[in-house]
Amino acid sequence: MAIILKLNLNSESETKIFAQKLAKCCASINNSVVIYLDGDLGAGKTTMARSFIQYFGFDKVKSPTYSLVESYQNTSINIHHFDCYRLSDPEELEYIGIREYLQPGHIQLIEWAELGKGMISTADMVIKISGNNNTREINITSESPTGKQLLQCIN
Repeated sequence: MAIILKLNLNSESETKIFAQKLAKCCASINNSVVIYLDGDLGAGKTTMARSFIQYFGFDKVKSPTYSLVESYQNTSINIHHFDCYRLSDPEELEYIGIREYLQPGHIQLIEWAELGKGMISTADMVIKISGNNNTREINITSESPTGKQLLQCIN
């Protein structure tokens, strides 16, 4: 998996701006979109997901750490934010109907995707976040034609 786009974000506000730009690009895609948010604890995965979701007008965005998935739906979008960190077994995802979240017009943001291996869909895009304090390095890899389309849009 080669890094296709590398960004340095120097503040939380730059991270939010990037996430909202990505959200705007996702809004123009009609099929389902699967984005893995990869990084250590505290890297900024949830901050990025929150800003992405807020772009679509959802003010209250909570972390799905304990619920496994939080869904945000309105007349224009269906977003499903997964956090697999506390997953005991990937089979748990089958019980919550993860396949239903792959319909056209649905976006999946998945944190700790490796813990759901075998049950979650292949990523269209992988965003690896690293860094400390307010500085973040973002490495983005496109994994599908949809991922390439997103990459061209954000670049």
